[in-house]
Amino acid sequence: MTSKPVVSKSIQALRGARLAAVQALYQIELTAKPVDYVVREFNEYRISDRYDLDDGDESGDAPLFANREFFGKLVKSASEDLIMLDAQIEKRLAKDWTLERIDPIARSVLRTAVYELMNYLNIPVAVIINEYVSIIASFGDGKNAGFVNGILEKIANETGAASAREQQA
Repeated sequence: MTSKPVVSKSIQALRGARLAAVQALYQIELTAKPVDYVVREFNEYRISDRYDLDDGDESGDAPLFANREFFGKLVKSASEDLIMLDAQIEKRLAKDWTLERIDPIARSVLRTAVYELMNYLNIPVAVIINEYVSIIASFGDGKNAGFVNGILEKIANETGAASAREQQA
């Protein structure tokens, strides 16, 4: 009998923040609502810093357990750096691909992940890539997961994200 590894509350809160950030960036792109409005909406209705939530209402919807500070930083900063993030992503696409051809959820995952790769040098590259590949895999059939993994690996290798972390140590 194998048991699942126990994941600390702080790791679960970071995972929740990443998922919520991807959802928020997706919402911002689709609705064109201001970043601050969407962050406030998520903080009020969609995420919680309470670990002990039940299953929510009759639909089963409970707020997502997430680190609110990390969530807000990811959404606001990725939104501010969108031009740079998109340039990093587009540079790694096949010649016949454009950013607009990427599935909107995958695009939001890539933007959030690239922001984290470039700015959170205390988090290992492998952890960041694994977290975001898991997020995109939870939305689809796995095809996008391979695509996201490939783009993130290229960005990590070509930008020196891994070596920057080694210099930090």
